[in-house]
Amino acid sequence: MFTTRPELTGTYGMVASTHWLGSATGMAVLESGGNAFDAAVAAGFVLQVAEPHLCGPAGQVPALFTTADDPTPRLLAAQGPSAAAATPEHFADLGLDLIPGSGLLPSTVPGAWDGWLLLLRDHGTKSLREVLGYAISYAENGVPLVDRVSATIDLVADLFTDHWPTSAEIWLPDGKSAKGVHRNPTLARTWTRLLEEAEAVSGREAQIDAARRAWSQGFVAEYVDAFSRKAFRDDSGRDHAGLLTGDDLASWEATYEDAVVVDLDGWSLVKAGGWTQGPALAQQVLLLDGLRDELSYVDGKPTARTVHLAVEAAKLAFADREAWYGDSGDVPLDDLLSREYAAQRRELIGDEASGELRPGSPGGRTPRLPKILDSLRDVTAAVGAVGEPTVMPTGETRGDTVHIDVADRFGNLVSATPSGGWLQSSPAIPELGFCLDSRGQMFWLEQGLPNSLAPRKRPRITLSPSMALRDGEPRIAFGTPGGDQQDQWQLCFWLAHTLGGLNLQESIDAPNWHTTAFPSSFYPRSWSPRELVVESRLGQSTMDQLTAWGHHVVDGGAWGLGRLSAVSHENGVLRAAANPRGMQGYAVGR
Repeated sequence: MFTTRPELTGTYGMVASTHWLGSATGMAVLESGGNAFDAAVAAGFVLQVAEPHLCGPAGQVPALFTTADDPTPRLLAAQGPSAAAATPEHFADLGLDLIPGSGLLPSTVPGAWDGWLLLLRDHGTKSLREVLGYAISYAENGVPLVDRVSATIDLVADLFTDHWPTSAEIWLPDGKSAKGVHRNPTLARTWTRLLEEAEAVSGREAQIDAARRAWSQGFVAEYVDAFSRKAFRDDSGRDHAGLLTGDDLASWEATYEDAVVVDLDGWSLVKAGGWTQGPALAQQVLLLDGLRDELSYVDGKPTARTVHLAVEAAKLAFADREAWYGDSGDVPLDDLLSREYAAQRRELIGDEASGELRPGSPGGRTPRLPKILDSLRDVTAAVGAVGEPTVMPTGETRGDTVHIDVADRFGNLVSATPSGGWLQSSPAIPELGFCLDSRGQMFWLEQGLPNSLAPRKRPRITLSPSMALRDGEPRIAFGTPGGDQQDQWQLCFWLAHTLGGLNLQESIDAPNWHTTAFPSSFYPRSWSPRELVVESRLGQSTMDQLTAWGHHVVDGGAWGLGRLSAVSHENGVLRAAANPRGMQGYAVGR
């Protein structure tokens, strides 16, 4: 899909996201005179209603963006930290060696509300009512649930009925999983109350800040504090109270950070910093840059050699993620993203599939991996050989997320990957109509690691929006849901587009793959050293060749992996593309 550029009458912009209602909402905002930031915020709130199994009001949102006035990429860092009471000693006293993946214990400070509002205040043009009204309407009047929502509720119905009755009230009306048009009037009332408190003051920016305070220092924080003190079942099989307090919410605000930019032969790849998994995509691309002569696409599909080399590069990059990435303040990104380090690591890529986890030694440093890793090999987990996120009856969820890309007529570009606060994360707070997140499961309880648990520290998230510049000019915003797979499926897109010469939609449609040969970020942190999950459209001969090279190839279905979307602007033309897998991604523009 494409349209002509900004200055031409009647052109508004492009929106691509993981759900048609998010994209349609963003487009409506653009057509009403809003910019890309207004559109992204409005779409983000609607996705909390339309894809409640993938994101929620108490989730988080990292977003990369450039503005019409400044092509320098920036990051919206809206991932809240752990609670002040979230100490390794507390979990040791509970007899836990991993943080559960559901319930109240893994909750971090909600980040999405403050993050979206910060972005709206500083870079948008619309009032809070104008962008939030769409989501309030859908929550109040109902939204048609996609089949995946009902299927998710089916999986956790017994948990809701037996242990999380407040969730059952919302998601099991009349004792049956919600289907068809579903309303959440409690959530609508929460948003409406936030609006009313905001509009008690005058001025657009002042109202937005008042709404931020009403959340973090007002009634939302009070309800979170009270609810967190109660004990509920989690996937440890026991009941535990939460750790979040109102003071945790009041002490945190979303911020902006410099983005990581890696230059590659005219292209510049833009990612979030080393407290996220984002730089792993840049590491993979740098590793493969020295193997370009061996990479190729034939009739829109990668060769077996291309897939093999990409997978082996992924293993090395994600081993480094495990050893070096985290909110520790000393991630050696300059060394990890240097061409010298990539050349050194590239020597480890051979003709056979590696079954080892091999982090490097950037700058001569000694890597350290969690001692528990060997015991986590091939542990039964919710996701492995399937591309779409899966939920266990305990509420355990791995990799559920949404994505939004927007390019507007003014030259602004946004790539956002909201997540967390899934309906199956933890029990719903009855006064608010939503639940807390479970992002804290990504910490290790073992100390001395970059991603070790500490009070008021951010977990190393898998959420990983992407942008790309061409000759210094912002060109593409793209991303996908998928947990640990995000920066592998985005590599598939990147190779198809920049190497294979496919356009945005063709690059999204091209066969995807990923490996599980490194520890999952999600409870129970399983990994399978040689497993390679592929879309069968790669072709049987390619799959057979990969098997011959030592990969444990798993057929993920013809169209089973990834939910990519992308927008771009180039030479006065705006373009957008969305994922056909699941039949709900949508790209729209005018």
